[in-house]
Amino acid sequence: MTPVARLRRALGTHWYAWTMTAPVVLVIGVIIGYPLVRGAFLSLTDADEANVARDIGVNHIPATYHFTGLDNYRAVLTDGVFWGRLGWTAAWTVACVTLTFTIGLALASLLNRTLRGRTFYRLALILPWAIPAFISVFTWRMLYNEKNGLLNKVLTGGGIDAVPWLNDPSWAKLSVIAVNVWLGVPFMLVALLGGLQSIPGELHEAAETDGASPWQRFVHITVPGLRAVSGTVILLSTIWTFNMFPVIFLLTRGGPGDATEILVTYAYRLSFVDSPRDFSASATWGVLILLLLSLVAVVYRRALRKQGEEW
Repeated sequence: MTPVARLRRALGTHWYAWTMTAPVVLVIGVIIGYPLVRGAFLSLTDADEANVARDIGVNHIPATYHFTGLDNYRAVLTDGVFWGRLGWTAAWTVACVTLTFTIGLALASLLNRTLRGRTFYRLALILPWAIPAFISVFTWRMLYNEKNGLLNKVLTGGGIDAVPWLNDPSWAKLSVIAVNVWLGVPFMLVALLGGLQSIPGELHEAAETDGASPWQRFVHITVPGLRAVSGTVILLSTIWTFNMFPVIFLLTRGGPGDATEILVTYAYRLSFVDSPRDFSASATWGVLILLLLSLVAVVYRRALRKQGEEW
């Protein structure tokens, strides 16, 4: 059967499903597809604030930018700025995902047991997920205030010098990691708790009867039982953290200096903050971010397949 015939048969058999999904596909294509194609095109030009099409009063000034091919990619990839940002972005992502997964798994294991007030604890731990991210970040920004923040008030009250949480590069990096972990733990907790509850209790009971220790039961029953869920949440958390614009931008603006600047905040800076605004360079950074995350997803999926898992 030819591809055209197979497509015609699929449309004829599942016409109702295609009709129901068509509006969603159309909306996604407009909202995501067009900006993606437009960004990829701009990355191949020298578009900036001075040569894009714009309106000044009643006068329309046409675009005068030119096609430059891969020149922007060569410029970015041969610039130490990109590799410096990439190094910190990778370190930030690994640290956040590792801590989020570890804390989420520990809390999920605790809440999977029968204990008094378990429902209250679950709601309390999910609360950071229910609060809008920008409100949480602004709250943490007040807590981190060097002069009037609650954290330094507690430290100075105990005879410890105030910490420049957001004004020292090292402390600033630790601070943004802490906030992102605080925001990410509820998602990890809910996902892993669902995975834990799907593991048959009879397996733990049989292992305990055979004399297996709690650690042995965790390694040989819990970890294999969570492998499928863990693969999905780690990949999603990696993508979200790699592109976590709100925490970095609202908490430190990438500072002090450029100590906490990640790839996505620098791309935003090129297009909306620095003057003159360099739209082609910002688009180039965006395309490279997309390619990097796609590469991570492909490699991660192949690693899971080698372990016999699918997602």
